[in-house]
Amino acid sequence: MVFIDPQIARPGAGAPVDKDWWRGAVIYQIYPRSFQDSNGDGIGDLAGIIHRLPHVASLGVDAIWISPFFRSPMLDFGYDVSDYRDVDPMFGTLGDFDALIQRAHDLGLKVLIDLVLSHTSAQHPWFKESRASHDNAKHDWYVWADPKPDGTPPNNWLSIFGGSAWEWDGERMQYYLHNFLAEQPDLNFHCASVQDELLEVARFWLQRGVDGFRLDTVNFYFHDRQLRDNPPLPEADRNDNTAPKVNPYNFQDHLYDKTQPENLEFLRRLRAVMEEFPAVTSVGEVGESQRGMQTQRDYTAGDDLLHMAYDFDFLSNVYPSGSRIREVLERFDRIVTEGWACWAFSNHDVERHPSRWGFSEPARRLYAALLLSMKGTICLYQGEELGLTEAYVAYEDLQDPYGKRFWPKFKGRDGCRTPIPWVRDNANGGFSDGKPWLPMAVEHLDRAVSVQDGAQDSTLEFYRAMLNFRKGHAPLIKGNLKVVQASDDMLVMIRTLDGHSILCAFNLTGEDQRLILPPGGWRHDRSAPFDVTADGDDWLLPPWQAFFAVADHAGTTE
Repeated sequence: MVFIDPQIARPGAGAPVDKDWWRGAVIYQIYPRSFQDSNGDGIGDLAGIIHRLPHVASLGVDAIWISPFFRSPMLDFGYDVSDYRDVDPMFGTLGDFDALIQRAHDLGLKVLIDLVLSHTSAQHPWFKESRASHDNAKHDWYVWADPKPDGTPPNNWLSIFGGSAWEWDGERMQYYLHNFLAEQPDLNFHCASVQDELLEVARFWLQRGVDGFRLDTVNFYFHDRQLRDNPPLPEADRNDNTAPKVNPYNFQDHLYDKTQPENLEFLRRLRAVMEEFPAVTSVGEVGESQRGMQTQRDYTAGDDLLHMAYDFDFLSNVYPSGSRIREVLERFDRIVTEGWACWAFSNHDVERHPSRWGFSEPARRLYAALLLSMKGTICLYQGEELGLTEAYVAYEDLQDPYGKRFWPKFKGRDGCRTPIPWVRDNANGGFSDGKPWLPMAVEHLDRAVSVQDGAQDSTLEFYRAMLNFRKGHAPLIKGNLKVVQASDDMLVMIRTLDGHSILCAFNLTGEDQRLILPPGGWRHDRSAPFDVTADGDDWLLPPWQAFFAVADHAGTTE
C-alpha cells in the first residue's frame, strides 16, 4: 500500500500550521450516495463528489465531512463496515479517494471522514472469525454472552432499530450484542486488541491525508462488563433526541449499554494518534438523550480527548424559539465549561429542518443566519443551502430499514437522503443518468443549483452571502457569546473577540418587531444580507429579518 505523506497531502505544506482551524469552522456534510453519480448506476460516488467540489467551495465553507464510503453490504448504507481500509466499489477506489483529498485541498477545503468504530458488519472477517469458536484469536473481539437459563437474552438492553439488542448465534451458542441492526455486531472495546486495531484504522486514513474524523456513536464504544439491566425511564423524562417516540428504546434509562467511564481512556489514546499529524480534528456524535451535554463535557474536557462533540438539541423536534435557543446556549456554557460546541439543524438521520419546524422561505434564511452567528463550529447538510424540504418517499421506494420497522408512525431517514438536484431540466435533476437509488423529489427540481446559481434573491446566493459575511467578522467565528435579549419572538446576542464586538438581532416572527439597541455605540453593518431600516437607536425589524451592528469603539461591549 502506498501512503501519501500527510505534510504533502494537506494544503499549505511548509506554511505555519493552524491547529485551531476547526474552531468556528463551517463543515459541509456530504452523503455520498445522494450527492452526484458519475457512472450511471444511480448511486453517488467519490468521482461525483470530486466533480461537484467547486460548488461546495463556492459556498465559502471550510471543510467537508463525508459519510461512510467503506466496503459494506450496505444494510445500513455504509454504517455497517466490512473493511475499514478500503472503498466500497460502488463509490470507487482508494485512488479516487486520494484524488478527492487532493482536489479538496487544492480548493482550500479540509476533509473529515465518518469513522464507525462501535460496530462492524456481520460480514466483516473479524466477526466471521470471532463467531467460529470460543477460543480463536478474535473470540473476544465482539460482545458475546450466554443466555439466561430459560434461553432468553442476557439482559433487557434494546436496539435503537427496534427489539432486543441481543441476537442468538447458533455457531457459538451464545448471544451477541448489537445496538443497531442485528447485522451490525458491537465490537468489544474491553479487549485491548480491538482498541489497538481501531487506532491503526484511524492512523491509516490520517496517513492518506484526512484532516479529521466525525466519530459515529462515540459514546457506544464500551458496554457495562457486568451486563446489568437498564432501569426504566419515567415517562416524563422521555424524549426523541436519540430514537423516535414510537421506539420503546426511549422507555429505558441507558445507564449500562453505553456511555461507560472506560471510554475516556480510549478517547485519550485516539487523540494521541491524531496528535501525530498536523492540525487534525475530531467531532464525536454523542447519542445520549438524558445526559447529552454532561457527556459532551466529559468527552471534550482538556486537550487530550475529543476536540468537540456534535450536539442534538437543535436536531430535535422542539421548535427553536428565541427562548429555546437562549436556554440551549446558556445550558451548554454552564455545563460544557471547557469544550467547544458543534451545532447543526439538519443531517442524514433527521427530518430536514424546514419541514421539521414548518419554516417558510424567509424563516429558512433567517435561521441560517442565526445558526451561522452562534458560538461554535457549524455543520451544514447537503441541500441545506438550496432550502430543500423533507421529501416524501413512498413505502414501496423505501430503503431505510429503520423506516420499514416503524412505518408509518416513523417513516425513516430516506426523506432527507434523496438526491441533490443540480439541474431542473431532467427528471433526475442531473444527479444520475440512471434510476436513482432513491427517487428525485419533483418539488426539489425548482430549487436546483442551476436555477439558484447567480439568482440574486435565491436561497443559495443568500447562503454564500451569509458565509462571506461570517468570514469577514472574526467575532462570529471564534468570539465569546452573550445573549442580551430573548423571547419567543426575538433573539439578540453579542459576539466579542479581542475588543471587537458585533451585535446580532433576529426577528423570529412574521410580524414587525421593535429593537432598542443596548448601550455600546453600535453602527449598522450594511454588508449583511438583510434589509433593515433605521430610526436612531430604535430599529424596526421586518418579519424574518436580522440586524447586525458593530461597536464604534472597540471594547465598549466587553
